[in-house]
Amino acid sequence: MTKNVLLIEDDRQMKEFIIDYLNDYSFNCKAFETAKELLKEFQNNKNYDIVILDLMLPDMDGFDLFKKIKKLSNIPIIISSARGDIGNKIHGFELGADDYLAKPYEPRELVLRIEHILKKTALNKVEIAELIIDKNSRSVNVDNYEVDLTQIEFEILLFLVENLNINTSREQIVNATSLDEDTKSRTIDTHISNLRYKIGDDPKNPKYIKSVWGVGYKFVG
Repeated sequence: MTKNVLLIEDDRQMKEFIIDYLNDYSFNCKAFETAKELLKEFQNNKNYDIVILDLMLPDMDGFDLFKKIKKLSNIPIIISSARGDIGNKIHGFELGADDYLAKPYEPRELVLRIEHILKKTALNKVEIAELIIDKNSRSVNVDNYEVDLTQIEFEILLFLVENLNINTSREQIVNATSLDEDTKSRTIDTHISNLRYKIGDDPKNPKYIKSVWGVGYKFVG
């Protein structure tokens, strides 16, 4: 599957070189030269897998742009910058950068870093139909919209998904989550009801979480 890369690089020659190189390795790369352009694109289209971010931009400091992107999404970010001193690297990693490449570097190294990060990210993501669960950030997206779940709701959802197509009892749900062991069945049913509502699952004709008579629930996919 083709992966989508969002690049910000104000050096036009460098930008075109990276685009062509990534395309040769089957990455679909879209690039911008200003922070304003990139933010507008990302706000309208979050169908990107990773961001390659230069720090020296004409309209905004790269670290400020980094923070703005992270407020919109927990997308992986590789910093690509001529500011290769240890202070900038430390600051980048403190902000949550997934990697930091100091220019100049071999473009093949960039490809390898991207591939490594995307493989690692994929291990922490579960995708079922329109539902995406990120175990690392503990976030849930439905149809590209982030869903605000409580801790218990997330734990229940993750347990059900990790037991895909398996009947699970209410007791198993309690044991697998931080619910109190004395939690009553009615309370679990309430959590399931709230969870269904938040992920857009019709309780009368559920697409994801089905009730199993006399047992509990089953996540189908």
